Amino acid sequence: MTDSMTDSGCSNPETPGYYRDAESFRGDEYPLLRDTIYLDHAGTTPCAESLLRQFTRDMTVNLFGNPHSASASSQLSMQRIESVRLRVLQFFGADPNEFDVVFVANATAGIKLVAEAMRCAPGEFDFAYHQASHTSLVGVREEARNSFCLDDGQVQAWLEASGALPDAAQRASDTLLFAYPAQSNMDGRKYPLTWPLDLRRRTSGSCRHMYSLLDAAAYAASSPLDLGRADTAPDFTVVSFYKIFGFPDLGALIVRRQAEEAFDHRRYFGGGTVDMVVCVQEQWHVPKRQFLHERLEDGTLPVHSIIALDAALDTHKRLFGTMAQVRSHTSFLWHRLYRGLESLTHFDGSAVCVLYTPKPAAGPQGNGNSVNCGPVVTFNIRNHLGAWVGLAEFEKLSSLKKIHIRTGGVCNPGGVAAALSLQPWEMKQNFSAGFRCGTENDIMGGKPTGVIRASLGAMSTMADVDGLIGFVDEFYRDVVPVQTAEQLGICRKQANLYVSGITVYPIKSCAGFEVPEGVRWEVRPEGLAWDREWCLVHRGSGHALSQKQHPRMALILPVLDFGRAPQTYASPEINDFFSQVLGVPCQLVRFTPGGQGKKTMRYAKAHLQKHQVVYKSPEASSDQEAPKRRILLSNESPVLAISAASLGALNCRIRERGGQAVSATAFRANILIAPSGSGGAEQAEQQAYAEDDWSVVRIGKQRFKTLGACRRCHMVCIDQTTAERSDEPFVTLAKTRRLDGKVYFGIHMAHESLSLPAEDGSVDAQFPTIRVGDVVQPA
Repeated sequence: MTDSMTDSGCSNPETPGYYRDAESFRGDEYPLLRDTIYLDHAGTTPCAESLLRQFTRDMTVNLFGNPHSASASSQLSMQRIESVRLRVLQFFGADPNEFDVVFVANATAGIKLVAEAMRCAPGEFDFAYHQASHTSLVGVREEARNSFCLDDGQVQAWLEASGALPDAAQRASDTLLFAYPAQSNMDGRKYPLTWPLDLRRRTSGSCRHMYSLLDAAAYAASSPLDLGRADTAPDFTVVSFYKIFGFPDLGALIVRRQAEEAFDHRRYFGGGTVDMVVCVQEQWHVPKRQFLHERLEDGTLPVHSIIALDAALDTHKRLFGTMAQVRSHTSFLWHRLYRGLESLTHFDGSAVCVLYTPKPAAGPQGNGNSVNCGPVVTFNIRNHLGAWVGLAEFEKLSSLKKIHIRTGGVCNPGGVAAALSLQPWEMKQNFSAGFRCGTENDIMGGKPTGVIRASLGAMSTMADVDGLIGFVDEFYRDVVPVQTAEQLGICRKQANLYVSGITVYPIKSCAGFEVPEGVRWEVRPEGLAWDREWCLVHRGSGHALSQKQHPRMALILPVLDFGRAPQTYASPEINDFFSQVLGVPCQLVRFTPGGQGKKTMRYAKAHLQKHQVVYKSPEASSDQEAPKRRILLSNESPVLAISAASLGALNCRIRERGGQAVSATAFRANILIAPSGSGGAEQAEQQAYAEDDWSVVRIGKQRFKTLGACRRCHMVCIDQTTAERSDEPFVTLAKTRRLDGKVYFGIHMAHESLSLPAEDGSVDAQFPTIRVGDVVQPA
């Protein structure tokens, strides 16, 4: 097998290998990428608009039937399927006499098909895999008798016969499967395509069956995969076409015909894979034998997806020429992105980015053959003090700036663990502490739990690369040291504060109900009365709806009318109303205080922390020592408060950046605290973010304990009167209030129910309330 191919379509000498034609047709072919930086091509690449037009014409002109039937439409389907099957082999340079193509849903489905065959092999099978394997490849180990995870050195030593597998392999099964990625989906590193040949040489003359499985899903998306020599090719190769073309959602298992015997003992059979089945009185069947794909493609093939693949092959060739040209183009961009991120430094000279992708090899940037990696740059970000930037916060801000990028474990557990130096005991400890794939617990034990992955594709441009570099430079490069209020000479004077507004949100994520002036509002252990007692639940998934996904929830305004007698209203019409307004099948449910039992009780999150702040760093408290505080459907704590002075300071920064001031409603707080009197702008500036230092707050006769600052997401960018999204205030908060890699505004509080020991018999102790106008005394 070879990775070489003649490159063509190079541009001017200043940008060797860069395919400038992509810039000229991108606006027409990929209109969804306008004003967008798309850097998740390793997940899936966008599809060209002309591909969809060609496919649509094909579907409207031709009648395609089920290929298992004998009608004219069915025969047309079969002819087109076999034509596309041959085109796939030609695309990868494979001889149809030496290889067969089995259409599957994706690369994972192809891997699973091989695992199923190995499981049925006589005497079971052993499995050796590279530590940089995708999760789907790692999962094969659960079907094996023995499994071995190998790093580069161990693989090389084993294949060169200078090393051996662990002792378990010496008393192992008759069959061994060796699997590895042609390119890591985590950091883009490419692995030798000669390993299948090395395996055959290593086991030549052995009575043991040894097979090689190559995961080419990431590699084939941007590099020419040449299967021209059957004697050097893998026995099994899996690809996902949506990573190459964007559409259709289809994959393939390419099998070397000399390895077809591996499927001889497969037991399951589906429709269309057998010549005869007897199930009355006897159990007997005869699988199809002429072609391997006939007995592996269970049931009706995805006819329309395969026909779409025909259009995808045409479109890709017309737009981008050869895969060698795609490799040269993405190689140039990869060098540019790597060097750009590598060059970013803080004011003290420390690096902004910690890069996990191997450094580019020597050679011209546009020469694809000099590249030791695919077009992937994987990294994390640190501030000048060495603290890691949280992945969730990076994702929120990049999303607001219309940057599509991947963060987290990227389905590569071995690669991420090796890059981050995460030991097994640490990963298990993180799991016990609450970490799950997809959660926001991205910094644990002082280490990140995942990475940021930027991946490039055929239609990527220099503007995409420069956009990401500029984004990291603007928001994550520290240009001056952070100074405390004392260092800046700011002397805070205690202002007279009062409650200027109280808001409850009866339905989670819907608009708030403003408590009228003069009305005393009950304070309960789980928060303000009636606050977030209801929520809208998706009828299908059972998940509570949120403004993050459904911004129109901001336009639903619940009203609490205590002037009328209590009523119970039960009707499907109310659920239909919400479903019609939001365009989502949902229903209204209630989470009442008390009586839920331990299994359904919710508590304030233990992760509420006293973060490092600009003015003063409160001492951190132990999660174990913190008492559990009940909440209803609020996200993190019983009560959320914000400061009008802090809001004013934030709006000043927003206006300085040319933006429009935001309303207090954007932060969905329960209590708005404002300075009384006319202290002027100078006093307001001095009081901005004074709440960072508060530990206890007395409102009227009630006492509240502060639990920590409120960590913000881009939901604050939804206008609560129009349901429209914008960049602010999150972008400005990210520049002015990002502390410990997270963005904060407002404080979480909880009512101290035993705060009035001298007045235990009073109404204020037995029925705690607050009202607009109450004096606020922080301490």
